[in-house]
Amino acid sequence: MQQVSAPKGFWRVRYTVLSIMLAAWLFSFLDRMVMGIALPYIGQDFNLNNEQLGLIMSAFFVGYALFQIPGGLLADKFGPRKVMAGAITWWSVFTSLTGLVFSLPIMLVLRCVFGIGEAAFPSASWKTIATYFPSSQRATATAIQSCVNALGPALATMAAASIIHMFGWRHVFIVLGIPGLVIALVLYLYVRNNPKDHPGMTALELRELEDDPGIVSLNGAAQEKPTFRQLMRQPILWQMVIIWFAFDITYWGFVSWLPSYLIKGRGFSLTELGLLGSLPFFVGTVALIIGGFFSDNLKARGVHRKWIFIPTCAISAIALYITFRAETITGSVTAQCVAAFFLFLAFAAFWGIVVDSIPPAIMGAGSATVNFGGQMAGIVAGWAVGKLVDMDGGSFEWAFFFLMGGTILALLVALTIKSAKPAAQA
Repeated sequence: MQQVSAPKGFWRVRYTVLSIMLAAWLFSFLDRMVMGIALPYIGQDFNLNNEQLGLIMSAFFVGYALFQIPGGLLADKFGPRKVMAGAITWWSVFTSLTGLVFSLPIMLVLRCVFGIGEAAFPSASWKTIATYFPSSQRATATAIQSCVNALGPALATMAAASIIHMFGWRHVFIVLGIPGLVIALVLYLYVRNNPKDHPGMTALELRELEDDPGIVSLNGAAQEKPTFRQLMRQPILWQMVIIWFAFDITYWGFVSWLPSYLIKGRGFSLTELGLLGSLPFFVGTVALIIGGFFSDNLKARGVHRKWIFIPTCAISAIALYITFRAETITGSVTAQCVAAFFLFLAFAAFWGIVVDSIPPAIMGAGSATVNFGGQMAGIVAGWAVGKLVDMDGGSFEWAFFFLMGGTILALLVALTIKSAKPAAQA
């Protein structure tokens, strides 16, 4: 049996693990979100219409969606460490290769293959959180990790706008593929599948995990042994899949097409896009972190997390409507920031529901199934927004109503959730 060290101060191994995964998540989103910034310039180079540009966005989600569940099953079977390191290496290589493409068909294939690599990472990271963090801290940890869903687009907007302005769109992809290779190596060397096997683990931190009910046993067996088949029979799983599909219609439409809307619909220059276009996502980063703490706090008081998710979805839908209808750029950007704030508050609350509802032993496959619904939405949203803009003569009005419909459907389904009890135990 490996000896564990005595507790030393505030810091925990799990915080370092989370920090490494946060860096990986950040470059995951930088590598995928930079496409939204580069899209108008790729369209000019390849002479593409909006529908074809939408296909480029959707191609990523084909690979990303199809490999969600297989990636989760791999994480459950072989452990998240190798899966995460391999996934980061995969997507980093294909990010750099994107900058070398000269035709639409090759771009579509490459984006799909890039999506396969990114698909294996999320469920493995959620499984790591479920293993390293006690249940009372999981929503906060998930929210901190998920802040890259907002911070990634924000930094991508600033970095990509600057690089494109100086060197062109191809250099953005070539450069951004490099840091991921370093992160993959650091993660592989530091993270362990089982916290008990980590050389820096303290006795105090182990006790915090061992005393947590329902957590994966540190001796290699689960205290409770739910199966993925049992989970598939529970209504809560399919409620979460539908909610995440509907919510991600809005999310992916918003983050993928906002740069194009600001350039084409509001007449932004690259400089203005880099400054003002990133604001909603910085606001969203703050909202995600606040949402995680707020969600955990309300759960501790016996309030279901859905009562955060539902009203925040409603407010974000209203703000999206104002975004399009605002007569001034200031009004539109302000409404975008409000929409982003409440959209990402809802994001944090939803994944709190997920980690409450799926037992850690099958978190990889369970969370991947939920995320699969969201990535199917990415396939639909990327193409549909481009198609609606073309059908409306270049106007984004129908596209905004489409995005509003996603959050409304998500909150309606959330109203039907009755319990956050782990699904396989129901």
